[in-house]
Amino acid sequence: MATVSDEVKDVKIAAANPPADDIGIANSEEIKGGDDQYEVFKRGDGQVDFRTVSWIRASAIFLKMLFATGILSIPSVMYDLGAFPGAVNLVAWCLINAYGAIILGNFRNMYPQCHSVADMAHLIGGPILREIVGFMFIVTYVITASSGIIGVSAAFNALSLHAMCTVWWSVVATVIIAAFASVRKFSHIGWLTWVGFFSVLVAVFIIVIGVTTRDRPAVAPQTGDFDLGYRAIGHPTFAAGITAAATIFVSSSATSAFLPVISEMRNPKDYPKAVYLSMGFVTASYLSFALVIYRWCGKWIASPSLGSAGETVKRVAYGIALPGLIVSGSLYVHVAAKYLFVRILRNSRHLQSNSPTHWGTWLGCTIVLAAISFVLACAIPIFTYVLALVGSLCFAPLAISLPGLLWLYSHDHYRRGSVMRTVVYGLHCALVLLGAFMTVGGTYGVIVQIMDAYHSGKIDKVFSCADNSGSV
Repeated sequence: MATVSDEVKDVKIAAANPPADDIGIANSEEIKGGDDQYEVFKRGDGQVDFRTVSWIRASAIFLKMLFATGILSIPSVMYDLGAFPGAVNLVAWCLINAYGAIILGNFRNMYPQCHSVADMAHLIGGPILREIVGFMFIVTYVITASSGIIGVSAAFNALSLHAMCTVWWSVVATVIIAAFASVRKFSHIGWLTWVGFFSVLVAVFIIVIGVTTRDRPAVAPQTGDFDLGYRAIGHPTFAAGITAAATIFVSSSATSAFLPVISEMRNPKDYPKAVYLSMGFVTASYLSFALVIYRWCGKWIASPSLGSAGETVKRVAYGIALPGLIVSGSLYVHVAAKYLFVRILRNSRHLQSNSPTHWGTWLGCTIVLAAISFVLACAIPIFTYVLALVGSLCFAPLAISLPGLLWLYSHDHYRRGSVMRTVVYGLHCALVLLGAFMTVGGTYGVIVQIMDAYHSGKIDKVFSCADNSGSV
């Protein structure tokens, strides 16, 4: 993986007319020096300074974007794939997503006025591709935020023993998430991400200890013989297998949300350090926690996995994880709202002022997107299916295909270079095709699984009051 300065030196820029937003290329000296010329958020007197995020705080934000939803969903799909294919899937997807994140960051630092993947799409494909990718970006994080609402409502159900209809708990969760998402700067959310990250980490560690001390899994039959369901290699149907792969993939695929954070970093050139730190920790944690939980629970894993160690441990774990679940949902709403906010106010004096237009636009974006997430959370109330759907339909093109296209755009000369360069060019073409396969195949698999769940009664109905924590 190339550093920003290396990447810039080795790039041949295709001649093109500058787009409407005047996205220009920055040379390596401008990147190293933190030049303000092309940045979306400027520094100056009388302007709100958004660029206050250190790379350590950025890594915490990235960790929180990835860690909560992934670790809660991966153990429950290990049964479909088996331990060995599941572990290979997990490591491979984390590596692919980390590489895609580096490509996105390097491309953004060459074109600092790219605030989001939609701006990058505009640069390589014009306004039509920008609108497609921008819409996909919003849909992606609105759906992902709905998984946060499901997680928070499940926590409330577990802590209260389902004292109230799940829809009402979802309303409460949405209000709390929208309130935290309305914090305007990533730097102000930074301390929340540390709290959220460690709360989920401790909660999952409690579950890992809890499942290893039980004679049998909490959701397995408590009397008589039973099949644990642990297997080294699984034999799933295509729909089940691709859904499991999509669920594992999505656990580390929120890399497109890293871009708005770069625009608020003090030194965007430090971005790769934040990626390596966060993705390295996420990969190691996912692998160790998921395999241990699957080894002791087999197919008897709750979804989310915090319910896998018995009622008492579950309530303790949900109580500790609740801040992390709230912060996760808030980050996803914040990222989607920040894209809309910048898109609406870009190049106007209201973008970095404290005017009524500024605040009205910002709060309107967060509230509307949180409300849409609430509707989706109540329509597809199974955590794993929500993540698999967003992984295949949205994250696959954004985290796999788009980075491949960006690399091909900036390395067109590799196509006619040496044998090694031609091979590398071909591998990035394969990256684009892999994203297309996961989009089509994964979406098909998830839709089949959701339809089967409705037919079998696993999903009762939309806006159901049924307990989603398994407490009653």
